[in-house]
Amino acid sequence: MTDAWRYGRAVAVTGTAFRALNSVLNAVMVPLVRSPLHRLVSSRVAMITYTGRRSGRTFSTPVAYDRIGDEVMIDVAMADQKSWWRNFDGDGGPLTLTLAGVDHHGHAVAHDNEGRLRVTVTLTD
Repeated sequence: MTDAWRYGRAVAVTGTAFRALNSVLNAVMVPLVRSPLHRLVSSRVAMITYTGRRSGRTFSTPVAYDRIGDEVMIDVAMADQKSWWRNFDGDGGPLTLTLAGVDHHGHAVAHDNEGRLRVTVTLTD
């Protein structure tokens, strides 16, 4: 069980409830980030597209980000409830990052940032 904040107080979110909510939000955000309406969320939300290390399947996931030049930082909230970042553990791996409707290629590496998980993407184009 994981704590999340809602209305200024902690509430419990079970893994099953989190996955269900996350699936619904992703189903809305992925087409929004790819549409002409992306401007509604593009200042804070990007989409990463990557190939799973074990499955070989392609996945797209919306993420909140901060950008400084050619580096994009993605803080992974509730990392124990998510698995996508594990594809970038160790030496990291390639991905496509959709920022403001434009696809950029990059190399992502997951690392511990003072007790918080962060994925840093270095844009290569």
